[in-house]
Amino acid sequence: MRTHQLGTSDLHITPLGFGAWAIGGGDWEFAWGPQDDRESLAAIHRAVDLGINWIDTAAVYGLGHSEEVVGTALEGVSRRPYVFTKCSLVWGADRKVSHSLKAASIRREIDASLRRLRVDVIDLYQIHWPTFPPGAPAPDVEEAWTTMADLQRQGKVRWIGVSNFAVDHLDRARAIAPVVSLQPPYSMLRRGIEAEILPYCQRHRIGVIVYSPMLSGLLSGTMTRERIAALPDDDWRKTMNAEFQEPRLSCNLALVERLRAIGRRHGRSPGEVAIAWTLRHAAVTGAIVGARRPEQVEGWIGAAELTLSEDDLRDVDAALGV
Repeated sequence: MRTHQLGTSDLHITPLGFGAWAIGGGDWEFAWGPQDDRESLAAIHRAVDLGINWIDTAAVYGLGHSEEVVGTALEGVSRRPYVFTKCSLVWGADRKVSHSLKAASIRREIDASLRRLRVDVIDLYQIHWPTFPPGAPAPDVEEAWTTMADLQRQGKVRWIGVSNFAVDHLDRARAIAPVVSLQPPYSMLRRGIEAEILPYCQRHRIGVIVYSPMLSGLLSGTMTRERIAALPDDDWRKTMNAEFQEPRLSCNLALVERLRAIGRRHGRSPGEVAIAWTLRHAAVTGAIVGARRPEQVEGWIGAAELTLSEDDLRDVDAALGV
């Protein structure tokens, strides 16, 4: 599988990376429902076997459990993938998620992540959110980014990046130390980064690894009304994601059928079309794609080699009403 340099780093990553949010397990605020760790391990190993060379997780996924699973999966792997994780979302004994960009908090988080992942250094360490909930003031960006740069100098992390940052947050961070990468949401149904953020990243040689290219599985081609209705009560998509609810759901499922028709031309799934659509943008270095079972990896791995034609892209625009 081909690779591309991530920003100005020495990391050369495959177009697809394994996203480890959903394998964090259930019983927390942003869970995807219960998860079998054996299936998670098998999914990671399948992704690596098929050529994926990076895994993206976060401390908060499963309140530490996702990192633990990734750490277990890496043991005994002959071709070790890069490991990316994130800080700034923290929790207490009540399992409620809160946010901190304070230096002391980030230093506690990095040590805990290193322990859970069973590594001596993290390849890419990212600030998960500049503020939480999104849209609130972010007074501590400078303190956080100064701390991240210190961790890099100390050798605990190789490279530092950010997630969910707007242009003004990026400017504030870059005044202190280089930002090697940005991780924003991007899909056919979430195109807000196209106007300002992607051009900014191109100008400043910031690598972009997008998340939710299939909109949390909705554009995969395997999601139905019945499956959505049967999602566990602690699956955040069922209660928090408006795209999984009417009136948007009907339109989104209709879009999937249009993507299915495009995919047939290439022998690919709707999900692979959706992922390839995000990779078409010159500013995008790679896309994070999750899997909870090994067969799900096989359902999207073809996106790495899929190039959509101009006719395909026009058909997508027509389906989106662009």
